[in-house]
Amino acid sequence: MKRLLFFCLVLFLAGACSRVSIPTTKRVVLTGIDASKKPGDDFFSYANGIWYDTARIPASQTGVGSYSFMNYPQRIRMQAILDSISARTNPAGSIEQKVGDFYASGMDTAAINKRGFEPIKPLLARINAVTDAASLLKLVADEQKIGNGSMIGFRVGPDNKRSTVNIAQFYQTGIGLPERDYYIKTDSSTLTIQNAYKKYLTRLFELTGVDAMSAEKNATVVYELEKQLATAHKTNIERRDVKANYNKLAVAALAQKQPALNWTTLLSNLGVNVDSVNVAQPAYYDKLNTLLQSVAIQDWKVYVKAHSLTNYSTFLSQPFVDASFAYSKILTGQAVKKTRAEEMTQAVDGSLGDALAQLYVKKYFPEAAKKRMAILVDNLEKAFEARINRLEWMSDSTKIKAKEKLYAFTEKIGYPDKWRDYSNVAVKRDAYFENQLSVSKNDYRYNLAKVGQPVDRTEWHTTPPTVTAYNNPPLNEIVFPAGILQPPYFDVNADDALNYGGIGMVIGHEITHSFDDQGAQFDKVGNVTNWWTKSDYAKFKAKTQQVIDQYNLFTVLDSVHVKGALTVGENTADIAGVAIAYDAFKLTEQGRDTMKLDGFTPDQRFFISIARIWRVKTRDAFMGMYVNTNPHSPAKWRVNGPLMNFTPFYKAFNVQPGDKMYKPEQERITVW
Repeated sequence: MKRLLFFCLVLFLAGACSRVSIPTTKRVVLTGIDASKKPGDDFFSYANGIWYDTARIPASQTGVGSYSFMNYPQRIRMQAILDSISARTNPAGSIEQKVGDFYASGMDTAAINKRGFEPIKPLLARINAVTDAASLLKLVADEQKIGNGSMIGFRVGPDNKRSTVNIAQFYQTGIGLPERDYYIKTDSSTLTIQNAYKKYLTRLFELTGVDAMSAEKNATVVYELEKQLATAHKTNIERRDVKANYNKLAVAALAQKQPALNWTTLLSNLGVNVDSVNVAQPAYYDKLNTLLQSVAIQDWKVYVKAHSLTNYSTFLSQPFVDASFAYSKILTGQAVKKTRAEEMTQAVDGSLGDALAQLYVKKYFPEAAKKRMAILVDNLEKAFEARINRLEWMSDSTKIKAKEKLYAFTEKIGYPDKWRDYSNVAVKRDAYFENQLSVSKNDYRYNLAKVGQPVDRTEWHTTPPTVTAYNNPPLNEIVFPAGILQPPYFDVNADDALNYGGIGMVIGHEITHSFDDQGAQFDKVGNVTNWWTKSDYAKFKAKTQQVIDQYNLFTVLDSVHVKGALTVGENTADIAGVAIAYDAFKLTEQGRDTMKLDGFTPDQRFFISIARIWRVKTRDAFMGMYVNTNPHSPAKWRVNGPLMNFTPFYKAFNVQPGDKMYKPEQERITVW
């Protein structure tokens, strides 16, 4: 039997009210709470303490728990689908045949091992035949078209000044370590990773028949060349500057400025026929232009070989796979390799994602979830509008623009309305390497065809089974795939406190990304334009600086600190996401009630739900890399950071002066 739930908005929303019917809620018992901990000292540990202390990270994983680590059990689900489909005969050309045979080809390790590195011998011979920079760049362009990138970073996406049209874009690339600072820092942890990377390169060369001494020399050549390229890279923090990443330049001007790159010919070889491109990080291509003239062609050949070997290593025989994992183990702390089935499930999801997703959605995603999510999104948007209306620091003229942007959102829930077509992908049951190349070729052609064409606003940029959510500022869209629409984020039958504290917080987070330090620079249609008054934007920047300063103080792994400037966008979205979700929750029947469930008030269940969705435990090595490269704060600070700034949390758990999370009310940050 169903009951009616009224989402009635308060007076500041002009009395608007929506009447919806949802399934009868079920009782969800909150587990993993450590009642010996004081909520106001460390809410993450209070809400997750028992779980955290007893959770065991699988040897094949870098972490366990919610969010991205839920993709591990997701892969087990998809693996079961693939095991079933690959075991039967499917109609030729069907999605079942393609995903089933792709999976089976990768599972046939005996055949893959028998081939050794035979599949890339023709490529190595082509590299050996290179004689000058022109022939080198021709090879690099040809390989780019089949997914083997090295020194050229090419993609297609909306023009930030004209978001309705796609433009050819070039970005910094060319290095093998996670980011530029890994070539610069000299602490013991970084040196260990540098040495592991060099050993990895050395081993790859040895596996292709190069003697040990020459292989080590080659690795040094590659590393030193990458180090020079890294010096021209912008840092991850610098790359957050949206306007600095927009440099639309005439091809003729580029060709004159960077003659060694021979842009006209390079673009022709890439199949790009345009008169201008966006070069996101021009300094990188200035450096590449210089190095192409000053570094011996023999060294460049070694470099391209190394990048080809690293790109293809997991498609080759077991020794190459083992070499790749030996390096990854040092970088991430992962103890043992994933099972071959998990790796292949991940490979199918990454290669034929929409095909596999159709099978996943049919089996695991109820339409009722999509309908209730639409209600949640609608209520979160209304709550955000109310917060805009109440802002004291923003002028009325800017508020109008902000609300126009808010209600121009495209909302994508569950899965796309139209699925990607893979008819041009040839998949054979006995040719794993060639299957990978066929997918890469198809992906390149698919993206190349977009250049100069209208942006397809129905396209998805993640696969539906993935546990994630995203905001895409150039398209002004928020996306919630089927993968995240499951506990602890969303349960179609659970009480509102859990859903608003779970997926509601995520929805609020993604909405806020359109108004964080980067998203705020895009207007309602996705163009980078200034829709702010000068005074309002200055006040906004002052508030985001408060976020940076506060998060810089948070520690990880004893002495390592959160990088406030790197994570400011995500932290702003977390702080506002909690507030928006709470406001929307208070519009529900349960949110307006005080009746306890399992000893917790509705507000307490709401805040515990927020802590549950970031219930994550990781390996230290992984966390070290995460802090250096990821724009999100570690899980603990995605809970404690926003809550220590949110007064209703203080009231719900009686947080008092002297508690470690306590901040005087005037010091609590509110951006939105």
